Amino acid sequence: MAKDSSFDITCEPNLMEVDNALGQLEKELATRFDFKGSEAKVLREELVLKLNAESEMRMKNLRGMLEEKFIKRGVALQFLDYGKEEDSLGGNRKQDITIRKGIPIDKAKEIVRFIKDKKFKVNPAIQAETIRVSSPSKDALQQVIVAVKGHGFSLPLTFGNYR
Repeated sequence: MAKDSSFDITCEPNLMEVDNALGQLEKELATRFDFKGSEAKVLREELVLKLNAESEMRMKNLRGMLEEKFIKRGVALQFLDYGKEEDSLGGNRKQDITIRKGIPIDKAKEIVRFIKDKKFKVNPAIQAETIRVSSPSKDALQQVIVAVKGHGFSLPLTFGNYR
């Protein structure tokens, strides 16, 4: 019997590119005229971005700059889960943005159901926050990748660990 080939469907941002985007944002904050003398900043703690700015207007501009840098670095904005904007000490504004990682179980079930409904000769299996798709036919795996990419799930899916 032929050995099965497989690949994983995941939803993980490239954290190196996230850090690069934050570095570019920090440089732009230091040189941008409307942020001169401002204490606006973005800190990353694991998978949480902490935004701080003096006013609602600067917070809006800071979010826009952040999104622009993420787009330029190829990080999908779908990874960002915006928290509520709040007042903090000294009249400042703060907001936490969580970076999503992994496929939620309900979405994973939806993706597996989609693959099974298409009647590909593959075996999809949910493994924690990833989906492993295996088959003896590499062509069938390629067809699954094309079909899942073309369906347009609301997650930025990545395909890797191809064996």
